[in-house]
Amino acid sequence: MPSSHRARARLRALCGAAVLLTAGAGVPAAAAGTAPAWSVSPSAGGGTRPAQDGRPYFYAEGVPGTVLQDKVAVTNPGGRPLTVRLRGADADNTGTGALSLRERSTDTGAWITFARREVKIPARTRAEVPFTVTVPADATPGDHPGAVVASANGRDSGVSVHLRVSGPTLSALTVERVRVTGGRISYDLVNRGNTVLTPRLAVRADGVLGRALDRRPRTLPVELLPGRRVTLSEPWKDAPALDSVRVRLTVTAGGGAHGEATTTKRFVPWAAVVGTCAVILAAGGAAFWFVRRRRRANGGNDGSSENSEHGENSGNLGSQEIQGSWS
Repeated sequence: MPSSHRARARLRALCGAAVLLTAGAGVPAAAAGTAPAWSVSPSAGGGTRPAQDGRPYFYAEGVPGTVLQDKVAVTNPGGRPLTVRLRGADADNTGTGALSLRERSTDTGAWITFARREVKIPARTRAEVPFTVTVPADATPGDHPGAVVASANGRDSGVSVHLRVSGPTLSALTVERVRVTGGRISYDLVNRGNTVLTPRLAVRADGVLGRALDRRPRTLPVELLPGRRVTLSEPWKDAPALDSVRVRLTVTAGGGAHGEATTTKRFVPWAAVVGTCAVILAAGGAAFWFVRRRRRANGGNDGSSENSEHGENSGNLGSQEIQGSWS
């Protein structure tokens, strides 16, 4: 195992001539009328797992205190020289689970050192730049995802670095904050272990009226990094209109990771309820108005009859009195 001091000395000695330039070899020709784009990739013969047919990412593994070595290849297929700047970065998850890079590196990105951080590559040439990953003596065991990032002509391009520090590993996963709203089931996934996980999710909902939902386990399009929390959701377009259901989410991942969480949801067709109440209130109001008007009409007729009878009696009395005075 090379020491950190000797590795840095070797890296400084290589700075003047370590960048291998290969003119024309393996450089694709640009299509007519299109501007060729530069690219970055792992060197075919470098790393702890070299592959002659190319590697999709860098893989490195070692105990704390190890200095690991590899090479990154930058290809310039254009007709002009290209200046490329190299840096290391820490990988991260966005809030919705997509992979991203942290602006400030404190983990793998900070442990990466290049023979040259800035490389000028002639036209139609591939450059291979050595770099080291110095694992601190107090690094925690497990996965430390990062990336090698190249920048040129206003564009960034990167290659993943899968770094594993030797030692005990733990795969642990929890599902939290399950809620049902707006035709979707939302939830949080949290990686409680120290390894990268690819979760599988199963969803089940049981209601008073029977099974409302049953989705078999499926792999989620997420690489959940250690210690990260993401918020995901599942569509539920055929949710019941009237029921009380218990929703259960079960997540699993490699290494025996397992987690469950439940929530309850009452489905009430409020539009129908409000419409029914409105009809009932309208009918009640109409009945009340009709009865009151009927009573008023009946009360008016009784008063007229009484007044009419009273008037007739008064007329008779008046006539009798007059007749008596004339006699």
